[in-house]
Amino acid sequence: MSEDVSGLTLLGSSVRGPVDHVESFPAPAHCTKVRFTTDEVASMCPVTGQPDLSSVEIVYVPRERCVESKSLKLYLWSFRDRKVFAEALAVEIATEIKRAVEPESVRVVVTQHARGGIVLETTSEL
Repeated sequence: MSEDVSGLTLLGSSVRGPVDHVESFPAPAHCTKVRFTTDEVASMCPVTGQPDLSSVEIVYVPRERCVESKSLKLYLWSFRDRKVFAEALAVEIATEIKRAVEPESVRVVVTQHARGGIVLETTSEL
């Protein structure tokens, strides 16, 4: 394999639980935008402890590195038992993407599904 994947510790391993970080690999030439979406991010309300289910969209413009998707999945899993408001969730995810790959830009949209008849959408752009 010609790509430098020496920093990838999760891909190809038997890790089957949440992690606290996202891993990256060298961005291929001419990759101009990356978009991830999922409808399966769970967290808990910081006040009531009730479960919150959210959709998450992550869009970033890579420079030299790209997010490895298995590590992203395991990172998003880490919110399952955490008490966090949707607004803070969007900021925390965007901050981790920024840390991991130093993109030109990153945009994270968290859409918290209806509980009590209200859908919440929050955005963080770095």
